[in-house]
Amino acid sequence: MNILLTGAAGFIGSNLLESLLKEHYVIGVDNFDEFYSKEIKGSNVREAKKNSHFKLLEGDIRDKGFLENCFLARQIDIVVHLAAKAGVRPSILQPEEYYDVNVNGTLQLLETMKNFDVKKLIVASSSSVYGNNKKIPFSEMDSVDFPISPYAASKKAAELLCHTYHHLYLLEITCLRFFTVYGPRQRPDLAIHKFTKAIFNEEEIQMYGDGTSERDYTYIDDIVDGIVKAINNLKGFNIYNLGESRTIKLTEMIELLERIIGKKAKIKNLPEQPGDVARTFADISKARKEIGYSPKFEFEEGLRNFVTWYKKTV
Repeated sequence: MNILLTGAAGFIGSNLLESLLKEHYVIGVDNFDEFYSKEIKGSNVREAKKNSHFKLLEGDIRDKGFLENCFLARQIDIVVHLAAKAGVRPSILQPEEYYDVNVNGTLQLLETMKNFDVKKLIVASSSSVYGNNKKIPFSEMDSVDFPISPYAASKKAAELLCHTYHHLYLLEITCLRFFTVYGPRQRPDLAIHKFTKAIFNEEEIQMYGDGTSERDYTYIDDIVDGIVKAINNLKGFNIYNLGESRTIKLTEMIELLERIIGKKAKIKNLPEQPGDVARTFADISKARKEIGYSPKFEFEEGLRNFVTWYKKTV
């Protein structure tokens, strides 16, 4: 199968890429956005570039001509769309950029798929679409009409566009709502990576709020497995949560990092940040039943794997 993978050099994309290359030909797309170091993304795909079943194309998904060239490079069977402007807090500072990439970029991709008669699409969405949902755990049947950041709103809008193209042009599309993904190659702006670096360097950790916020942390291998299962069970239009279906308080995460690293964190308490949700917690029963998703990694095991990877990279 020939797969077009957007965001191929990113955290999730590069891990997924290694899995897909075991069985498929992959055309990877990435614009090497300056949100974090291009060198990091380059190292993420260094080994994959040695594989004859991989072709990396650098460009922007908002560029119609570039996208057409991607689809002309090989007969595409399925698109896996991970490319996006990521991050809740930065989206508050750059709402236009986030909307342009995450919504207009997705629209351009859907239009190109329609024009090239490519009918199958997997799209990365986010648990952020649930906002401060009061019902626990979060189900795909819950209302997601109340996002609290431009990033979350852009992901919800992309889901709506996907449903529209499914309805109008019979595209088979699955949207996957990822819950706080962590593990080797995690972006340097994310909490686990930032906190690990700070503890090792004996620098201050900036802890927003009182530390009681909770996240459903999902290990990267479980996310990759969920995406592959979604590819293998793609039909109609569906939305699935991909999480571990358990929550960890911020203070618990910091304490566990301290134990694994063997150093105490220097914590600087700061006010809660606009756009941050109080809790994420995935109901994964639909994904279990319909695509066979079954997360395996306990949080401590995944965190130890991340710290081991981090020590090798510094």
